Amino acid sequence: MKLRDALTWDADAAEALVDRLVTPPDGRIWTSFAKQDGVVFASMSHGGDIGHVDLLAVDPAARRRGTGRALVLAAEEWARSHGAREMRFAGNPPCYAWPGIDVRYTPALCLADSLGYERYRAACNMTVDLHGDFSAAPGDFTISDDRTGVAEFVRENWNEAWAWEAVEAERCYHAEVDGEIVGFAAWGARPAWFGPMGTTPSARGLGVGTALLRRCLADMAAAGLPAAEIAWVGPIGFYAKAVGARVERVFWLYRKEFS
Repeated sequence: MKLRDALTWDADAAEALVDRLVTPPDGRIWTSFAKQDGVVFASMSHGGDIGHVDLLAVDPAARRRGTGRALVLAAEEWARSHGAREMRFAGNPPCYAWPGIDVRYTPALCLADSLGYERYRAACNMTVDLHGDFSAAPGDFTISDDRTGVAEFVRENWNEAWAWEAVEAERCYHAEVDGEIVGFAAWGARPAWFGPMGTTPSARGLGVGTALLRRCLADMAAAGLPAAEIAWVGPIGFYAKAVGARVERVFWLYRKEFS
């Protein structure tokens, strides 16, 4: 099976997604099960009790033959054996393929329903065309791609997951005011996607977030990407206003408690 044939909406990133999933953060356990016409990747975070179906792909020509069901059941059994009390079709940050199931992968939605999974949340990605000018107006801050101290800053102000992404990203920028880091933005921690990004409360309103976003988008354009996906978006209005981003991908997150 060619993975790109099964991942219709992610064909160009298919191999890169696998490379990302097999190099997770320290402390994560993961596995994969493969058949001739399908594969599933699953993971659990250290000390946690939730299993994740990170990636499921079945050859389109072999669907409706029970392959996907068998692969997910194998992943569930693996998770149970490692103490999981729940299984999710949902991204396991910071190393993930998607937030959940892209609603356009209809067979996967049907499979989750048939296996007793409950839809509990929705998430979205936004898209930005990269054919424009992403130069940013100057502000009362400086921007650098030196990552010294950035992981610690992100860890202290947000969480360990974002700190890992800042380190692993293709590029990561930060903004400083009077020598103090006040914001950061990264892209490429999840192949070809933008994020995460954050600005401290004290620096909001200075244009820091917009400047960091535009710097990353300029990089992505220079790398030859025709568009950028902004991952797992929270502030939809900010991205729409700042760079004309539009909601284009919707994901449903599913979970099932083990009895």
